[in-house]
Amino acid sequence: MKKIRIDFCDFSPNFNKREFYLYKLLATRFDLEICDQPDFLIYCCYGHEHRLHSGVRIFFSGESDRPDFNECDYSIASIKLDDPRHLQFPLYVIWGEPGEIIKQHDDPEKLLAAKTRFCSFVISGYHPRKNQNRVDFFHKLSRYKKVDSGGKKFNNIGGPIPGGARGKIEFLRQCKFNIAYENRSLAGYTTEKIFEPMVSRCLPIYWGDPDINQHFNPKSFLNRADFPSDEALIEKIIELDRDDAKYLEFMRQPYFYDDKPNTFFDPARTLDFFERIFSTPITPVARKRGKSYFFGRWMLVKRHHWQPAQPPTWA
Repeated sequence: MKKIRIDFCDFSPNFNKREFYLYKLLATRFDLEICDQPDFLIYCCYGHEHRLHSGVRIFFSGESDRPDFNECDYSIASIKLDDPRHLQFPLYVIWGEPGEIIKQHDDPEKLLAAKTRFCSFVISGYHPRKNQNRVDFFHKLSRYKKVDSGGKKFNNIGGPIPGGARGKIEFLRQCKFNIAYENRSLAGYTTEKIFEPMVSRCLPIYWGDPDINQHFNPKSFLNRADFPSDEALIEKIIELDRDDAKYLEFMRQPYFYDDKPNTFFDPARTLDFFERIFSTPITPVARKRGKSYFFGRWMLVKRHHWQPAQPPTWA
């Protein structure tokens, strides 16, 4: 296997390099060596340490961040971007396994019989200027029937649900519907928001990626974009809530087209992108800007001069 000198930086404080999805995936094809003077650096958006590296920089983000090709040579991120230096990579690929939402062995009637809650809403925070719409929808739908809010914000069940992501899954299993709104609407920006209710077999009420139908079967969830207003969408939810046969029509639909994982889950797609990166000689962008002085593959500055930024607390 080809030996690759690599490193990671500017991720969240509890980030584990060797447990990261990309590290484990790349290790299946390449002989990886994590070192302080890497030829290739994968970095995120929660700090500035990447600016100290003069090797090939690869930007990574599972959120809605756009790569700055004045700072990076390649990018792997959620957003859709027509650029050969970029690989669209939805966050849900890291979050879960595709087999979790394959429906081949589902019993829809049994799943419905186990539902004890009407609808769920789980957020840890929100930005009034960016995603007030999901909070407004939560309040509107609550006028029909209680929507159980299990996050830190707008909690109405006695406290946040425990157990992290998997605790949320168990909470959603009890619900017929889940308000699965992204933080913003941007082509390609699809996170775990829709994947979690799918794992829970809880009908997602989605808003976000305008290209969501390229990821999942639109007959398996409710998309706010398909309705002229919040009120029209709520009327549809009420109809499904009151008619089990119509609700089960959605439950019987596969989440993936033909019940087969979409192309974003194909590991070869990501590995081939990195194969091209590792095999293509380039002058890194870090060496093209101004008259910086380098020592090996490092700028002559203290590595830890930059303090990492904290990731956002709202989800």
